Amino acid sequence: MKQDPSYFDGKEPKLIYIAKRLRDALRLESIFAETGIDYGVEADQYRGGIIFQTVRAGAFFYVLPEIENAAREVMRRHGYRPFEGENPAI
Repeated sequence: MKQDPSYFDGKEPKLIYIAKRLRDALRLESIFAETGIDYGVEADQYRGGIIFQTVRAGAFFYVLPEIENAAREVMRRHGYRPFEGENPAI
């Protein structure tokens, strides 16, 4: 279920996915809602491209650490590749 930012107050949310297209973001929101995964999503910017890097906008998905593994497993079952690494937000 999509949560308000206050849900994460005093906690360290984990970035698990950056949707680069609206269609992907909406589909992932639907999957999380169907499976009962609590998540937060916000628009942010990241750098993309290999030779010509540009600043792009995406939907950044966050979950609490205690459900991170379950959320990643749900994503994999539905063909998503969870984000690994440092937060690339600008």
